[in-house]
Amino acid sequence: MESLPWQTPRYHRKNEKWRNMQNILAIGFDTRNIVCSASRAGYKVCSIDAFRDLDLQRCAYASAFLECRTSSELRQLDPRWIIAKMNTFGLDFDAIVPGSGMEMLDQGSFPCPVLASSPDAVKEASNKLHLAKKLEALGMPNPQCYSSEELDIVEYPVILKPSSGGGGIFNRVARNRQELLAAFEELARLDPGLAAEELVIQDFLEGIPSSVSLLSTKSQALTVAVNEQLIGTPWLSRLPFAYCGNVTPFRTEHAEEMEALAEELVLELGLLGSNGVDFLVTEKGPVVLEVNPRFQGSLDTIEIATGINLFEAHIGCFRGELPEKPEAKHFAARGVLYSDRELFIDRKLMDVILREKSTDIPSMGTVTEPDWPLTSLFACASTRDEAVRSLERGAERIKTFIVNRTKEERKNLNPAGEA
Repeated sequence: MESLPWQTPRYHRKNEKWRNMQNILAIGFDTRNIVCSASRAGYKVCSIDAFRDLDLQRCAYASAFLECRTSSELRQLDPRWIIAKMNTFGLDFDAIVPGSGMEMLDQGSFPCPVLASSPDAVKEASNKLHLAKKLEALGMPNPQCYSSEELDIVEYPVILKPSSGGGGIFNRVARNRQELLAAFEELARLDPGLAAEELVIQDFLEGIPSSVSLLSTKSQALTVAVNEQLIGTPWLSRLPFAYCGNVTPFRTEHAEEMEALAEELVLELGLLGSNGVDFLVTEKGPVVLEVNPRFQGSLDTIEIATGINLFEAHIGCFRGELPEKPEAKHFAARGVLYSDRELFIDRKLMDVILREKSTDIPSMGTVTEPDWPLTSLFACASTRDEAVRSLERGAERIKTFIVNRTKEERKNLNPAGEA
């Protein structure tokens, strides 16, 4: 596996009074990008997450498996279980940094600070119905939202999605009432813990998915990047709305407007540290879709494109400091490749993945379920199209190996001449 631009250099903390903060716990559904950024910044970091990817284990001082598969399971996680896991690592932790799914940790339950926005601020920002009301009050463009109790006034087409989180996997488009009711039933089967009142209905708009990544203190906000989002990219996933990665930077005439809207919004919501605002760039201009009050999937491409260490910058926000605005030096692209079948990760498949510029590398001997992320591919180039083409070629090499191996396995199971 070739080294990526940010895999070799290490970053050094300049503020003497914060050199004593050394031991960090990252916890969330997927923490690999947080853990590796923190490790590059010189921290001793432990992880609790649902994947325990090979590259996470290489960056972490120690790691533990988070046996949660749904957002409802994450919300019910007992802080005492987390503390017990922390005790097994043998470190005195200076701080906890939550990742996806753990944004609303009860900050008073732990013996060290939780470096995240307050649970109240996260709740307001994460819930799409609450956010819609906030955006209306601020006069910011956003799609019309409906609750599950407002089916009689819905104007189609619409998109049904979890009111908080989801990664696009559960998003469903409905063009009439019958399709909408069918979508409710399908999501109830996929995640029995996902109640109807935890779903939101939004007007379905056409446009380019994008995001603004920001850093914020109590009084200031700074955009660090405007990113294109890869959503439902057919050569990466067969799920039409799955998050498939990013390209940084996103060159658009609307960038300054998006930055201004995002900076105003995170300050209004009282968010701290690294946060993201998702947009859809339509023919009429940018529309605010949702807020991610945590580290985002674009962390990698931002660090590759600009050279900033986002973990160190996140820590700085909690002492009231923002870095200088970074500038993209080239285009960086991340493609999240999903498996279209159940896959056992053996040595041969691992070698194929490692030959690419890859991260989120599954551990040998594990099983990847259908429509779950298999690995992430990266590319860095002087143009956006060149970076994306490089991703596509890498994805095709891995998929071709999987298809050929599957054919070979079927042939061995059913030799010629046998019934």
